[in-house]
Parts: sequence; C-alpha cells; structure tokens
Amino acid sequence: MHGAITISIRADSRELSHCEAQLVKHIHTLERAAQVEHQVRYGHHHESSGSKVVMSRVWQSCLQRLEEEVSLSDVNLWLKPLQAREGDSQLRLFAPNTHVFEQVRDRFGARLHALISYFSDGRLELRLEVGIAPSDAPITLLETAALNDDVSDVGGVDPRYTFSNFVVGKSNEVGRAAALSVAQHPGTQSLNPLLLYGGTGLGKTHLLHSIGAQVRMNKRGARVRYIRTEAFVSGFIQALRHDRIDQFKSSLRSLDLLLVDDIQFLAKKGGSQEEFFHTFNALLDSGQQVVLTCDRYPKEIDGLEPRLKSRFSWGLSVAIEPPDFETRVAILLEKAQAQGIDLGEDIAALIARRLPGNVRDLEGALNTVIATSRFAGLPVTMAFAQATLRDLLTVHERLVSIPNIQKIVAEYFQIRPSDLVSPGRAQRVARPRQLAMALAKELTDFSLVAIGEAFGGRDHTTVLYACREVDKRKAADGRLREDWDRLVRKLST
Repeated sequence: MHGAITISIRADSRELSHCEAQLVKHIHTLERAAQVEHQVRYGHHHESSGSKVVMSRVWQSCLQRLEEEVSLSDVNLWLKPLQAREGDSQLRLFAPNTHVFEQVRDRFGARLHALISYFSDGRLELRLEVGIAPSDAPITLLETAALNDDVSDVGGVDPRYTFSNFVVGKSNEVGRAAALSVAQHPGTQSLNPLLLYGGTGLGKTHLLHSIGAQVRMNKRGARVRYIRTEAFVSGFIQALRHDRIDQFKSSLRSLDLLLVDDIQFLAKKGGSQEEFFHTFNALLDSGQQVVLTCDRYPKEIDGLEPRLKSRFSWGLSVAIEPPDFETRVAILLEKAQAQGIDLGEDIAALIARRLPGNVRDLEGALNTVIATSRFAGLPVTMAFAQATLRDLLTVHERLVSIPNIQKIVAEYFQIRPSDLVSPGRAQRVARPRQLAMALAKELTDFSLVAIGEAFGGRDHTTVLYACREVDKRKAADGRLREDWDRLVRKLST
C-alpha cells in the first residue's frame, strides 16, 4: 500500500517471552492504525477519483540516488511516504504529518535540495509541506518551508559530524589521521588535495564535515564551503543560464577550504569539468586547501578528463575500507549512546556480525530497533532485537551464505561457480577464488576448515593464505580493492 509504513515481525508468541509477545501485539496495533490513517487520508487507491497526476520523474531519480546513499529503513520510513507534485519552478513534497516533515527537513533537506536542482538542471526548487498532495484542487497547508543547502553562516558544514564522534578502526585510521592533519594545517603541499575514496556509507562525508568544523574552530572567519558535486554542477548550470558565471567563480575561488563530496558525478559533464579544473587550479596555486571524496580511485572513473585525474593525485590519496567487526560494534555502541540508549554489547555484536556492509546499514538497523522500542514501550533486549530485525537478518543471512558468495563472485568475474571449487589454478580463476574465500571468512561465521571444504575440499591453510594474500593486495592494488568493495556491497544489500 503506497505511503504506509509497516514493521513486520513474524513470531510465534508461544516461543517468545511475555515481553516479546507484547511487542508483536503493539506492532500489529501500529500497523492497523497506519492502515486506517492511510485510508482516511487517501482512500484505497492513492490516485483514484479521476486524478491524472503521475509521479515526478525528478523525484523518481532522487529516490533512486538516495537508495544508494542512505539505509533502506530510512528510505522506507521517511522518504517514500512523501508525495511529489512537480510544477514549472518547484517540486513540492508533501509529508503525511509534522513528525515526518521535521525528520525530512532536518536530516535530508540540504541533500534533497541539491539532488532536485541537479536532476532538473536547475529548473526546480524544493518546497516541503505538511498535507495531502492536490489532485485537481488546492489544499490548505498546515506548514511549509523552502529548503536551501547554501547555509551561509557555516558554509554547508554540518556541526554534528566531528572528529570526536568518528569511530576509528583499522579500516579508516589512516584516513582519519590524514583528515585531522589537514584540519590542523590546511594548505600543506603534500596534503593538497586530500582525496578520500571508498564505497558508500564508510564515513568519508563525516570526515569532510569534521575537517570543515575543525578549520572554522581553529581560524575564526575562515571561508569554508562544503558542496556536493551535484550542487556544483547545478550551480554552474544556473550561473550560465542567468549570466552570473563570474559571481559563481569568485564565490568558490575566494575560499580558504573547499570540501567536495562525490566527485565521481563529474564524469561525462564536460563544461562542469572545465570549470572545476580551473577552480581547482586557482585554489591550489594560491595555497588554499581542497579535500575531495570519491567512491573509487579517480583514475578508474570513466568519463573523467585525464588532466583532472592527474590533478586529483597531486596530494595524498587515502582509501577508506569497510569497517571490520570490532569497528562495527564500536560504531553501534557510539550511535546508541548518542541517542540515549544503553545498548548491550551482545546486541551490538549480533547486528555487526549479521550486517557486514556499510555504516548506513548498521545505523538503519539500530534506528529500527530503537524506534520500535519507543513505539512499543519495551526495553531493548536480545530477544527484542532478534524479533524486530528478524526479516532483515534473514535476508542478509541468505545473501552471505557460502553458495551465494560463490555465485555472486562467479557472476562478477564472468566465470562458472564450478570453477571456484575446481582444482584449476589458472589466473582467471585463482584470483576470484581467493577473493571468494576471503569474503566467506569476513562475512560468515564458518571456520577455515568449513570454508576449505566448500571450495573443493581445500586445506584450511589454503584458505588462510588466500585471506592474507587478499588483505595484502588490497593495500596496494586499487582495482582489487574496488572489486572487494563492490562484492561486499552486492552481498550486503
């Protein structure tokens, strides 16, 4: 049912304690209440009564992009309930109630503004409202707000992200150290530009905001600007359309610190690449600091001009890896504490072991547990967490089984699954086999002996060698590291 938020927990109350049985009862009550509210607001079919409104293509594109950037639970809980209506100059998003409105405004407002501008080529502005989207007649608005990501007093930097609340582990300690060094000594030639690259949801954006906040704290009046690449592109397009290109150039080239997120989206945008190239050079030539993030090593981006690839490698490039088990546990405990929840380490370990993907997945699962606990008025126990996340954990368990790892790896490298368990040692098979073994060790609870058996009866020492070899080569081989990150994402989402 469109717009309804449903939390589904399959449980036999005979197998649960009284507390967990009450949870199921509360959740079913919430489901029924949501269904009734939806029918009262919209009727049984969201676009009935002769309405000819179709979903905005711009909004569809925004949702598709956001599904890659934020957890699935956040998308389903806050973004999909929004109704979109596209006009000549505005994209109006209607939230079903004030709570959803506030969550979207505070957590996603700046990002939505940038994406809508990007996907509409600067034609549309975002307007977020509380109410029901009109079909043929206008409605009375309960609350409205225009959103803009150009927060002049903080330069787009989100003060919630700091070095102190960034959880450090082996996967990100070098990146954090480099970011802190830049924040303390911006403009240092060997660190300019600083490029942080790795998969989505690993903390690159957190470090960007941390650098910005630290520089502003250390130097009063510092001109700092955080900008996503889509916002740069849409700003450049608008400047061209309205003959304000000189103002656009000067607004960026006069900065002390420029923080640019997701530069891979510059690919195949010739005019924007040209302007970014000159802005980049102007800042570096004057000793101003530039920090960039990317979802892969820039030299591997198709459609990015060679001269930009070369410029991006002038300073320091640092890979941010997916967090290991211990870091995932620490992240969950830190985020739970920030929400005033005393999360047991055993519960954090359960979520961390069963959700080996990125930090957004972990945070989404944690938010689901906390929100359900508050809705139902029940404490967060191990049984409660297992019941709440049962469907999610079951899906992930199917994804990270050894047979599925073999299937996904074989498809990725365009070989047969049987090749991975065969005695063959050809290079085209040996490398994927080593990756598959290392993924099985990282993402499952199987022993080295069991993994070896699943790969054609190989000895456990062969599995151990494969894991060590993959770890060693990830540090030196950017292509293998990207293969690893992509496979982890495929197996975790």
